[in-house]
Amino acid sequence: MIHLYTDSSPNGFKISIALEELNLTYQLHHVRIDAGEHQRPEFLALNPHGRIPVLVDDENGIILFESAAILLYLANKTQRLISSDPLQYWKTVQWLIFHASSVGPILGQRVHFEMFEQPPYESAIQRYRALTESTFLTLDQQLQQSPWIAGQDYSIADIAHFSWLHIAQIIGFDFSQFPHLSTWFQRVAERPAVQRGISIPHPATGP
Repeated sequence: MIHLYTDSSPNGFKISIALEELNLTYQLHHVRIDAGEHQRPEFLALNPHGRIPVLVDDENGIILFESAAILLYLANKTQRLISSDPLQYWKTVQWLIFHASSVGPILGQRVHFEMFEQPPYESAIQRYRALTESTFLTLDQQLQQSPWIAGQDYSIADIAHFSWLHIAQIIGFDFSQFPHLSTWFQRVAERPAVQRGISIPHPATGP
């Protein structure tokens, strides 16, 4: 049995979407961050950093945290959502790492400074708005060349990027001026497995 420990967050949605896309049976464990459940000893035993998501695969004793690592594990376990061709495989990994090292952290910092920091830290707000626009432009240019982020096929790279852009849209970070990115976003959002994935454990709302 696969166990998913998660809450309604962009990083959590990456894994619930992937599990739904792969049609894998799993048991959901809702870790309520607002209630401090991510700091309980039983959860810290799974991830000492106290962050969701965590995936436990009883079949082989695998325990993984960090959403990019979990996506890679699921793709390799099932041989789906990633190509077996080495060139395409590493292209997918490249765009997954671009998300993990750039897009996700930048959007996360923008959320913090723009929506939660008090008093407002204007220079940080402007910095992360500019960095966000730069990542959106990079993705838009890539999607001008291919229908999916890593090439001709939908992959874990699309799932990773979509999950944060889903939250970005909910809280009003506009990327409509990037036509290829916007078209791609709508195409991913229409997938039934994605619609199921972003409702687990419950749909996200604005701040």
